[in-house]
Amino acid sequence: MTVLAIDAGTTGVTALVVAEDGGVLARGYQEFQQHFPEPGRVEHQPEEIWQAALQACREALAGAGRRPTAVGITNQRETAVLWNRRTLASPRRAIVWQDRRSAEVCRTLAGQGHEPRVAELTGLRLDPYFTATKLAWLAEHDPAVWREVEAGRVAVGTVDSYLVARMTAGREHVTDASNASRTLLFDITAGAWSEELCALFGVPMAALPRVVPSYGTVARTDPDTFLGLDLPIAGIAGDQQAALFGQACHAPGDVKCTYGTGSFVLINTGAEPVRSSAGLLTTVAWGAPDGKLTYALEGSIFVTGAAVQWLRDGLGIIGKAAETEPIARTVPDSGGVVFVPALTGLGAPDWDPTARGTILGITRGTTRAHLVRATLEAIAFEVRDVVDVMTSDAGLDLRCLKVDGGASENDLLCRMQADQLGAVVARPKVRETTALGAAFLAGLGTGLWSTPEEIATTWQLDAEFTPGHRDDHAYDKWRLAVEKAKGWAV
Repeated sequence: MTVLAIDAGTTGVTALVVAEDGGVLARGYQEFQQHFPEPGRVEHQPEEIWQAALQACREALAGAGRRPTAVGITNQRETAVLWNRRTLASPRRAIVWQDRRSAEVCRTLAGQGHEPRVAELTGLRLDPYFTATKLAWLAEHDPAVWREVEAGRVAVGTVDSYLVARMTAGREHVTDASNASRTLLFDITAGAWSEELCALFGVPMAALPRVVPSYGTVARTDPDTFLGLDLPIAGIAGDQQAALFGQACHAPGDVKCTYGTGSFVLINTGAEPVRSSAGLLTTVAWGAPDGKLTYALEGSIFVTGAAVQWLRDGLGIIGKAAETEPIARTVPDSGGVVFVPALTGLGAPDWDPTARGTILGITRGTTRAHLVRATLEAIAFEVRDVVDVMTSDAGLDLRCLKVDGGASENDLLCRMQADQLGAVVARPKVRETTALGAAFLAGLGTGLWSTPEEIATTWQLDAEFTPGHRDDHAYDKWRLAVEKAKGWAV
């Protein structure tokens, strides 16, 4: 028996076919275009996401040569997607989680005193990152489309709900609690959409998807639409929560960090939501079929892997991401260069949408190797920022950080990370733990695996990095540079 997992990320879609032992039988991947209509704005064409998902699945299924028994979906979160309920065509491009256009919406609501109540209900904060702020912007700036939403002809959702709609030929409009908890419209204690929040942001509740469990059969694919397959859709989770599950962080106190376009550090806090006093987010990790929710505390870092992508595509100083490690190893340190990759503002724990990318300490002796090494250092520093706050808020000592995502293949980064945290960094053999988590949820929902404990036995260690000397002086310079990066776009 196998499970097909679809990971609809920010820059492309990955599909895995996963066996009972947790091994990956085959992979498929397809990128899609990024649209940047104005500075600070990021958009995706939903149809391109759907076509990328189909192509990635075709590739994985062809490689596996076996028919899966279920499908699991995980996705970039917070991105606002709209589509016609009848035709499934999107009336406009999706507004991506990285997009900053709704900063004024957030400032207005915060100025009116709404942020404490919003934080109480959602565990989040007023930031352009979250879906509801994007929808409020749309209501004001794209009134023709918004009238269609209010009339019930256009549905509102996140990428998971859009994919389910496409896979079921429009029969289902659903999301799970982990994705719903990232919208600013979901009461994380009640486990339901909030009428109060929908009224605050002006979003019709009827336009929102039905909230379903994160595992268990919630829909079936339509074979005429989805590659001839009639399969149960039995697992749904936002990408970071799926990675937490895929890393076997099933117990309170377990911590993981995913290095992707951004980096996301999550700690499982169990059945009770832990509130942060220092800029972290309280979120739903996953929801069980019996309605019980598991919570997590999260630090969301907006730009880490995207900074490496910028070195490649924006500056042209590397040819591919894998070059960063050998290039950075040609110098003993960054030569005093500090790079704050606030290319779309700062996330946790500073939360400044007006911050911008900053490079300090450049001299005539600075080379591309120094800038590349400063980029890797920045990733390690950003994660330390979050972990220091997280362990304080949760009242826990970090002994081990499980890492995954593309940049986790960089041994130098993993060693820097261990040094900065003063904790072991553990890297699994299967790095694609986001897609793996979606597979595990779907398999758990259909009986392929009977318990999370059984799933945890499939986790295998690839490499372990023990902490060495921690350069606190370099970290102090990093924090000074972060302060200088703030407020630039006001």
